[in-house]
Order: sequence, then structure tokens, then C-alpha cells
Amino acid sequence: MEGELDYTLAFMAGILGSGHCVGMCGSLVSACFVRMGEAGKGAVPALAYHGARVSVYVLVGILAAALGLALVSTGIVGKVQGILQIVAGLVVIALGLDILGWLPRRLPLIGVPMAAFGKYYFAASAQGPVRGAALAGLMNGLMPCALTLAVAVKASAAPQVWQGGALMLAFGLGTLPSMLFVSLMLGRLGAAARGWLLKGAAIVVIVLGVETLMQGLRFFTVMKNLSNW
Repeated sequence: MEGELDYTLAFMAGILGSGHCVGMCGSLVSACFVRMGEAGKGAVPALAYHGARVSVYVLVGILAAALGLALVSTGIVGKVQGILQIVAGLVVIALGLDILGWLPRRLPLIGVPMAAFGKYYFAASAQGPVRGAALAGLMNGLMPCALTLAVAVKASAAPQVWQGGALMLAFGLGTLPSMLFVSLMLGRLGAAARGWLLKGAAIVVIVLGVETLMQGLRFFTVMKNLSNW
């Protein structure tokens, strides 16, 4: 039940983050396909782009979950897993507060430096409508983004590696509607509307963090009582 809630919240974060995705990435996506000309039109290049982008999210989720499980295996499994969930929950909550601008200082983001990103992203469009779109999508998936990082941190507390990938897949699928139709309805959203959607996504991220924190506290308390440590 908790796993299903996690996937639902991750998907909602992706959906509500649509306005942010359009504002941050919409112009880049549009420019990428404009550079491809007629060859970049149609469903295949778009599927190649967004398939590659979401695949990066899934890979990040798998790696995050694998890292979390590796950390768990180095100590007392039960309690370390609880501690990991507590830490992950606190970090996700902090990222949600950062998105809302409620922290005294902005948190650093992990990803490709923007100067390098622009250079390689637009060079990718010269590689053909499918290969070029896929390369650009991979780059898009590596862009620094607080929402993506928040869900990835949550994935690090997944009990199984595949569940970390599934969590990031749910998030990626949530971003698909706006990114696939970036030049249509959602692409016309003004800055104010995108801001409200981003705030909604941030609140969902905070709920995801609180839920993770509570899971960790419950798990740690149970394991602590069983081992009297």
C-alpha cells in the first residue's frame, strides 16, 4: 500500500511539475526540433527524445536504490534501512522547501553544468532526427532539477532496486504530457500559472518526504525494540 502511494505521489509530482518543465525545458526542446527541420517532425523523433529522457530517470532511480541497499548491507540491516529512510525523508522535505523558496539559502543541485549542457545539447541535433533526438533527451534527463533530485533521493530508500527505477519511471511518466505537447496547450501557460503548478509539485514532494520520514521512524523503532539497541 505504501509503495503504491509512493508511485502515485511521484507521478503527481511529475504532473504538477509540468509547468516548471515547460518553463525550464520547453524552449530547449522546441529549439532542438526546430534545428532538425522537417526531419524532426513526427512521432518517432519525439518518442526517441522523451524515451531517452525518461530512461535516464529510471537509471538514476535504479542507481540510487542500489546505493541505498549497498549502504544498508554494510551495517545492521534493519536499523540502517530505517536511518536511510529518515535521512532521505529529511532531504526530500528540504528539497521541497527549497523549491518553494522557504529556505534561507538555496540548495546545490547535482547535474551537468549548464555551460557544458548547452554546447552538447544543441550539437546533438546534428546527429539525425532519431539518434540526435535521443542524445538530446539523454542530456535533458541530466539537467539539474530540484524535483528530479527529490524523487531520486526518495528512490534511494526503496526496498528493492527495481522499485527505485519504478519510482523514477512514475515521475518521468508524469512529466510526459507537458513535454510531449510542449508547443500546444501547456506551452502557452504564463509564468504565474507555471509558478502555481511548481508550488503544487513542491507540496507533493514535501508530502513524499514526510511519508518517507515516517516510514523510516516506524521501521527504526521496530528494529530497535527487537534488538534492544
